[in-house]
Amino acid sequence: MKIKLLSTVTMVTILSLPFITLAQAPALGSAANFVLFSTNGAVTNSGISQITGNVGTNNGSSTGFGNVNGVMNDGNGASAQAAADLLIAYNQLNATVATFFPAPLLGNGQTLVPGVYSIGAAATLNLELKLDGQNNANSVFIFKIQGPLSTNAASRIKLINGAKACNVFWKVEGLVSMASGTSMKGTVIANNAAINMNSGDTLEGRALSTAGAVTLNGLFAYTPIGCGSPVLTGPSAPVLGVAGCYAIFSSNGSVSNSGVTTVTGDVGSNSSAPTGFNPALINGNLHLVPDGSTAQCATDLMVAYNYLNGLTDDIELLYPAQFGNGLVLTPHTYLLNAATVFTDSLYLNAQGNSNAIFVIKINGAISTSTYAKVMLINGAQAKNVFWKIEGAVNINNYSKFKGTIVCHNGALGAINTGVTIDGRLLTTNGALSSTAITAIAYTTAATCASVGIPLYAVTSSIVKVYPNPFITSLNIKVIDAELSNSAEMKMYNVLGEVVMTTPITKEITTVEIKDLSSGIYFYKIFDNNKIVQTGRLISQQ
Repeated sequence: MKIKLLSTVTMVTILSLPFITLAQAPALGSAANFVLFSTNGAVTNSGISQITGNVGTNNGSSTGFGNVNGVMNDGNGASAQAAADLLIAYNQLNATVATFFPAPLLGNGQTLVPGVYSIGAAATLNLELKLDGQNNANSVFIFKIQGPLSTNAASRIKLINGAKACNVFWKVEGLVSMASGTSMKGTVIANNAAINMNSGDTLEGRALSTAGAVTLNGLFAYTPIGCGSPVLTGPSAPVLGVAGCYAIFSSNGSVSNSGVTTVTGDVGSNSSAPTGFNPALINGNLHLVPDGSTAQCATDLMVAYNYLNGLTDDIELLYPAQFGNGLVLTPHTYLLNAATVFTDSLYLNAQGNSNAIFVIKINGAISTSTYAKVMLINGAQAKNVFWKIEGAVNINNYSKFKGTIVCHNGALGAINTGVTIDGRLLTTNGALSSTAITAIAYTTAATCASVGIPLYAVTSSIVKVYPNPFITSLNIKVIDAELSNSAEMKMYNVLGEVVMTTPITKEITTVEIKDLSSGIYFYKIFDNNKIVQTGRLISQQ
């Protein structure tokens, strides 16, 4: 009896395993490139939606969208192919054999394992539904719903233990309606019915209809990565050459500053002397007259511009006057074919690839709102971001900008109070003016040393200066044991005047400071007459 029972259990276990492990994802073909699509129906947006992936319809129109991080395809060859591929994917899903038959109410903390789920009526998602990948990166979840699918407000799909949105599929025979605040994962295919998504909804996947309208309002949606989707690298970066040594530069135009501006990198013009910069606040060379370095920089800058200008764009952002506003971009070459207004925020998403390159080409001037900001997420780095701008640049107060700006035949004429540039301000022909900004351009020794230009971009501390703020004394602690006996620290006031010089001859040097008024001061650490570290100190006397 025990032997018979054991054999029965073993057989049931063996028979159940193939259903879980053999659930196959359908072949989406070109439909995989679309985040929103209808074979036959309008695709309509209202409000500000952030969309990554292609959008379109094969019979209808896509309306109400601002800038989309993808290509708009209405009634063209791409939409026709997507329609054909979507039908194939639908038929494959429809033919799968169900392994589980859950109740129509999904969620409420429920956890499901990989497999094919069949619900023979209308279904509802409430609160949280967990999909457990069981530590198998290839686990597939297929939901076959023989009626409409609705979600309640703030309901969500949570992926755990390796489950991926690219391996989750919902085949729905009826209307798909997502209430506000829904977080949906996977590819949703509505057959002969509409898809409605509301404000605050998030979709990591796709919303595709074989025949029905797709309507959204304030949606955050993006195609999932993984499962064979291409790894985005963007184009190759331009070779900056000596231009990479400069934080602020004009090939032909005045370079001027007012207010307290701090710079990491060289400052110069190949046509005149920069004015208004405090040398004490420049962690690099201030080229007071055009020289061999500025001449080489001008040459290398034009090479970099020509390269950027010649890149073919992958995606055209169709509404330059609406740039920013929370837009999310991935590694590509982008085109804005008119004067551009950058409002609020822009997110650059490297999708985990820290070497990914972003190129943004603007055929016109650019201006920003106050407090505009470029945000780097998922591994994106400022050194891999490049802006090619055909016209004047105006970066408004307290904005935070990332990347190298290559301005062609236009003035970098208003880099305003409180602006932070993590990158470079470079123009081939035009004036450049700044007002109390911070600019940081980290260089590489090979690039700058090749033309005899000192390297000043410091990536780690040589000494530690503390306390900060200080009252009557400072300690200088040597961190880098290779600091020579000729090292010294100089402290400057905001006018660039030296207020203190101290030799650094031992591991900890204590300096008594008297008759120094409260305020901000700057210091430089010199070793063998080269700057190896800079910083800012606050006196509270």
